[in-house]
Amino acid sequence: MTTTPVTTGTTGATDRVIGYSRAINEALAEEMRRDERVWMMGQDIGRLGGVFGLTRGLQEEFGPMRVRDTAINETFIVGGAAGAALAGTIPVVELQFADFLFTAADEIFHKLAKWRYMHGGQFTLPVVVRLPSGVVGGAGAEHSQSLETIAMHVPGLKVAVPATPSDAKGLLKAAIRDPDPVLFFEHKGLYRVKGPVPESDEHVVPFGSARVARAGNDLTVVATGLMVDRALAAAEQLAPQGIDVEVIDPRTLVPLDIDTIVASVERTHRLMVVHEASRTAGFGAEIATQVQERAFFSLDAPVWRVCGTDTPLPQDPELEQACIPSTDEIVAAARALAAI
Repeated sequence: MTTTPVTTGTTGATDRVIGYSRAINEALAEEMRRDERVWMMGQDIGRLGGVFGLTRGLQEEFGPMRVRDTAINETFIVGGAAGAALAGTIPVVELQFADFLFTAADEIFHKLAKWRYMHGGQFTLPVVVRLPSGVVGGAGAEHSQSLETIAMHVPGLKVAVPATPSDAKGLLKAAIRDPDPVLFFEHKGLYRVKGPVPESDEHVVPFGSARVARAGNDLTVVATGLMVDRALAAAEQLAPQGIDVEVIDPRTLVPLDIDTIVASVERTHRLMVVHEASRTAGFGAEIATQVQERAFFSLDAPVWRVCGTDTPLPQDPELEQACIPSTDEIVAAARALAAI
């Protein structure tokens, strides 16, 4: 696959333009070369490269012992990873769709999240669970959800939500090197998106460090996953109208870089949170609460949320898009919020 070099404006270093999928594949390969304890397990990840092809070629390089195909058994995949981590290895497992984390709920929310605490810190559980998330063009209600908030609610788990190829690679490498379990939500709608990615094997993005995707002075928008691109597109439409939007991508929800968000709100005095997940009890409510606790007197208007609808996602692709925020909806909400 050919890549296009680009020169970054901050360091002068030359990055390649590659896809989100390839960035994840590179991170997995580099970490497996770096540390022989790293291995992978999941349905068809070796023979077929996984349902979305992200692990293609890895079994050929590392062999079937380190890139293991499994049956359709999420309970075994995550439970086996927990046991293997206790034995001193670093498993990276793939569930074909994030929705299937419910099938392995006991293993994720009880075993991975709690065992280090329950055993007095005698061991670590360095497990990464890769979770293809979000809408992708008609996969239906059981294959299209955004479940990051559910993961946030259980102490002991870290939660990553990369929105760019660079962060997909850098955050995955950080997740694999982390001694704690990480739920790694990859938006399926971003798999074909391309962007600049450093070629260095040590491109690691630390958890708990938000990215200011666009600087602005009039309104802060916090967005994740596919919504980051839509928020940026909305900001470009609003700029000629005199509304200067700052877009912040948290990159990880646990840990959450609330300091960067609060600092932005203290300058812009308005906050809107955009996410694809259902509105009720979404992570937007958590961010809104933390901001009003820390920066209430900096707010000139209520915190707004632009979110997915509280309904099962339909299989029809057009109806599916009607259930998640569009760029036009973000633009309209930002105009209304800026006018308060």
